[in-house]
Amino acid sequence: MSEVTATMIKDLRERTGAGMADCKKALTESGADMDKAIDFLRAKGLAKAAKKAGREATEGAVMSYIHAGGRIGVLVEVNCETDFVARGDDFQGFCRDVAMQIAAMNPLFVRTEEIDPVVAAKEKEVLIAKAKEDPKNANKPENILAKIIEGQITKWSKEICLLDQSWVKDPDKTMNQVQQELIAKIGENIKIRRFTRFELGEGLEKKKHDFAAEVAEQAGLA
Repeated sequence: MSEVTATMIKDLRERTGAGMADCKKALTESGADMDKAIDFLRAKGLAKAAKKAGREATEGAVMSYIHAGGRIGVLVEVNCETDFVARGDDFQGFCRDVAMQIAAMNPLFVRTEEIDPVVAAKEKEVLIAKAKEDPKNANKPENILAKIIEGQITKWSKEICLLDQSWVKDPDKTMNQVQQELIAKIGENIKIRRFTRFELGEGLEKKKHDFAAEVAEQAGLA
């Protein structure tokens, strides 16, 4: 069986719009055969969802979530194609889940394409400096260190991008997978457009408090 590479997974994701985990599973199940992997995703309804990704989504809702005590507040805009779907329970439930996800996990961007190159460059500089100071890396070749840094950057980007984060209600799924499943179910394009998250006292000098843990606990997720 051929090895499934990161490049293959990325290519399949671009061709189908399915989540990274789904693409990896499809390639693994199909013996790294791209055409078979696409058929696998279509059979699961995930590639079908990708076909809707180019359609205009100008309806939707702005959902709010306020954590108990008013310590964290979230506003998120989620778009769909029709007002009928926007008023449906499935869409409204998804919007609520997205708002709670943002409150609990504090992403900085919706998707990796939105990461500011300046922010990414600064993070890479920090990781390089830490790697060089770590005694365990003293005798490692530069190419190995580069791969380590690359892996850390990938991990970091997933942590700060909403769609790549693990869903707080089911860590085996990413938010992108949850979104793609809903697209396949309702038959319309859905897009998380933007969000704003407020945390009480953010930027002020104060005693640190783990609000994210509280959000998860309140939702029965901890």
